[in-house]
Amino acid sequence: MHHKNIKLLIRKQLKKQYSNWRLLSKKEKKEIARKVLAEVTAEYDFKSDITASPSELLGIEQQVTTTGIISLDEMARFVEMINKSSIIKFCSYKRSPLYIKDEELRYIDELIDDRIINRLLAYDGYSPAMRDLFPVNLFRAELLKAIKYPEISYRKFCTEEYLGMDRKQNRVFCGLPLNRKDMIDHTQLSKFRTALTFAQQVNLLVYILYHFKQSGLLGDNILHGIDSTELASDYCKLPLATLDIKGKKIRIYNDIDCDCGRRRNKRDKSVYVIGYRLHTLTAIDAKTGHSFPIVSLLAPANHHDSHFLPFLVNLAQAMGIDLQLITADEAYHDKDGTLFQETGVTVTTPPLSTVSLPQHAHSETGAVFCNASCSIPMQHLGVKEQTHEYKCSADAGECTFSQSCPQVRFIPVDRGFFQRIPYHAEGVHTAHDIRKNCERPFNLLKNQTGLETVRVRSQQATMARCTLGSIAVLLIKMAGFRRKKSTDRPEQTTIFQAKQAA
Repeated sequence: MHHKNIKLLIRKQLKKQYSNWRLLSKKEKKEIARKVLAEVTAEYDFKSDITASPSELLGIEQQVTTTGIISLDEMARFVEMINKSSIIKFCSYKRSPLYIKDEELRYIDELIDDRIINRLLAYDGYSPAMRDLFPVNLFRAELLKAIKYPEISYRKFCTEEYLGMDRKQNRVFCGLPLNRKDMIDHTQLSKFRTALTFAQQVNLLVYILYHFKQSGLLGDNILHGIDSTELASDYCKLPLATLDIKGKKIRIYNDIDCDCGRRRNKRDKSVYVIGYRLHTLTAIDAKTGHSFPIVSLLAPANHHDSHFLPFLVNLAQAMGIDLQLITADEAYHDKDGTLFQETGVTVTTPPLSTVSLPQHAHSETGAVFCNASCSIPMQHLGVKEQTHEYKCSADAGECTFSQSCPQVRFIPVDRGFFQRIPYHAEGVHTAHDIRKNCERPFNLLKNQTGLETVRVRSQQATMARCTLGSIAVLLIKMAGFRRKKSTDRPEQTTIFQAKQAA
C-alpha cells in the first residue's frame, strides 16, 4: 500500500502548490512532475504506518461523504412540500409546450420541476435576484446534449446550430428566452459540472429515482448487482513521469487523478487503459431482466474492484435504497464478513476456481457429509460468525455410525462453494446468470448518452458527466419512446412456410 500512499502525497502536493496546473505547458508539467516525484520518494519513510484513509488511497475521498444526501423518503416529502407550498418560483419564465414537438423532450420537460432543481443545486449565498441563467437552465442543457446530441462536443453544442434563435424547441427546453439572443457558453457548462458537489449530484439522482419509482418500472422482484467499466481518457496518452518502487510503478499524467490499469479482455483494444473505472450499483428486475443504473463511484483505473463494494453499499443505503442481496463477479466479495455485519447486505459471486472444496463435500450437488464413510447428506442449519453449521439428517436407526459420529460439522465461509449463501442453494444460479444484465446500463451510458468518448477533463467533471448520463438513461427509459419496433419480413415468412409445407 506504500505506493498508493506515495501517489496520494504526490497528488496532494501538485494540487496544492500548482493550482494553475491546466494552464502549464507539457514541458513545464514534465519538469514539475519529476521534481515532485523525486522529492516525495526521497523523504518517504517506508517503515512508518500509513495514516491515510482507504478512500484517500483509492482516490474517492470526495465521493464517500453522506452529509447532505437526501434519501428517497425525504425526497418524497420534499417534493410534496414544494407542490403544496406557495413558494415563489426562482424562474418566472414559463416554457410553452407548443414549441416542443419531440414527444420524449416534452415528457421530460413536464416531469422536471425547475423549483426543485434550483433548490437542490442552490449553494451557500445563492440568490435568484438579477440572474439571466439559473442552475436548472444549465442542468437542462446538459440533459439535452446527453439525450439528443451525445456524439458532438460541448463547443459545437453551444453554437447557433443547436441553441440559436431558430432552434426554438431546444431553447424552450433549456429555458432560454425566444425574444433575446441569450446563449449558453461551453465554459459555463464546464464550470457547472466542476462546481457540482458529489452530494448535489446524488440528490439530483435521488430526485429522478423518486420519479422512476413512481413510474412503476421497478417491479417487486428487484435484485441488485455491481459491476464496473473503464472510461479511457484521450487527454492522457503517455505519463509525464514514472518511478518503480518495490515492483510497483507510480505514474503521473496530465490528469493528476487518473492512472493506468488493466482492461477487460477485448479483441480490438489494448489490455491496459489510462483513465478511470466506473463502479455502478444496478437494479435488476428478476422477472423481465431489465436493469437500471442506481448510483456510481469513479476511481482511477489501477485499483482493484473489491475495494469499492462497501463504499457503494453505504452510499446506496444513505440514499434510502433497500439492499438485501447483491450479485457480482468474482472481483467483488465479502471475504471476512464485515460488509454483512456492518450493513446486513449479502453478496453472492461465482465460486473462485482457486478455492479448494472442503473434504467430504460434493462439488456438483453441494451435499455435505460428516466423514468418508457417511452416505447421508447433512442438513444445513445456517451461518453464524462466518461458519456454516450442518447436522446429521439421518433418522433413528438409519445410520450405522450414529454412535461414533459427532453428527455435526462446521465449515468456514469462503469465496468458493461455501459463501454466506452456499453455491448450490435454491436461486443462486439464477442470481449469477442475471448478473450479466449489469453490463446493459454501461452500454446505454456509452452508446446512448455519449460516454464512450470522455469529453471532459478531471475526475470531478467526469463524475458529474457520468451522473448526468445515468439521469439521462433513466429519463429515456421513463419516456418510453425508444422501443424497438417489430419488423415484418413477408418474404422470409413465405419462404419459411414453403419449406414447412415441403
